[in-house]
Amino acid sequence: MTRRRELPGVLPVFPLPGALLLPRARLPLHLFEPRYLMMLDHVLATPHRLIGMIQPLAGSDDAGLSATGCAGRVTAFQELDDGRCLITLTGISRFHPVDEVPGTTPWRNARVDYTGFERDQGGPDTDPDLGREGFLDLLDRYFRDRGLSGDIENLRAAEDETLIDSLSMLLPFGHGDRQALLEAPGLADRRAVLVALLEYALHGGENDEVLQ
Repeated sequence: MTRRRELPGVLPVFPLPGALLLPRARLPLHLFEPRYLMMLDHVLATPHRLIGMIQPLAGSDDAGLSATGCAGRVTAFQELDDGRCLITLTGISRFHPVDEVPGTTPWRNARVDYTGFERDQGGPDTDPDLGREGFLDLLDRYFRDRGLSGDIENLRAAEDETLIDSLSMLLPFGHGDRQALLEAPGLADRRAVLVALLEYALHGGENDEVLQ
């Protein structure tokens, strides 16, 4: 695990609509745009191999940046025959973008502040008040209501953080809802946001921007 003192103050940022990376979670990405392939070459040559994943405020990756992102370390890399790359990022720490750094790179760079996210670099978080059976029942009802497939029995055995964070990253939530999940201070807070989103959806909501 990367130590806090080793985290760089400037990160190359990848503004990707709909993407959510959480600390200690893994996010697979498919890179094909030339500027992001160049960014990857740069990142792989650094000692930290970090990319700042963050949602843009609008649909374009050239739009303003959201208030919080997550630094992810490149932990797997595969170059395809046609030049595209498949990578996996492992979440290291959330950050606030302070400002963008002008420069000549085709990708965007930002000064970042990790203050308030020191816990992100510790061990897995737990949620003692999860109420697993009730939570899984709610999730099963959501899956059936939305016509989604999900192995509830496998989820039953998952660790608290794996269960909550994987669902937060994989379920089809909108921009504002994903930001709320990312910005939840701890795992119990994220579970509370997730439960609110699932209940809202089951009561006829659209999921998108529920908590804005």
